[in-house]
Amino acid sequence: MAAFDYAPPGDLLIHNLKAGRRFTSAAMLVGLLAQTVRTAAPALPANAILVPVPASKASILARGFNPAAEIARGLASELNMACRPGLLRRAREGGRQTHLTRRERAGSVQHLYDCPSRVDGAVIAVVDDVLTTGSTLHRIAQQFKSAGAAAVYGLVVARTPYSGAGKPGL
Repeated sequence: MAAFDYAPPGDLLIHNLKAGRRFTSAAMLVGLLAQTVRTAAPALPANAILVPVPASKASILARGFNPAAEIARGLASELNMACRPGLLRRAREGGRQTHLTRRERAGSVQHLYDCPSRVDGAVIAVVDDVLTTGSTLHRIAQQFKSAGAAAVYGLVVARTPYSGAGKPGL
């Protein structure tokens, strides 16, 4: 589920959060995503556990926080759901994916994330700020399914429209 396409004016809210550390933008993004979740069909099960995509150490050092975790915590509060960041971790550090092609992104997320414990029967909702190619969410969903999840959903604030030229498009 995505609240909106990564395009003006919504992209500015994401930029303000990530680059400008404007946490008021996080509250607005949470509100938009919460509304999307509430009106989605099929509905997100009420017992879903929200899990933010872990940020790299370099990203956390640069920003001082994980944008996906900020959004997941706010969304958990807004929707009265559990948020469990510890259910997913980065198994290794990877480089920035901003300028990678779809194929390169798919390769770069192999073995990047892992689930440190079993989640047998759990419904997991992975939370991220922007979906570009879907490689990250796809790989994380595979990890959770291997760890026993009954279902895995993806919740993103924005999705980048695909240009069809092998690279994500704007």
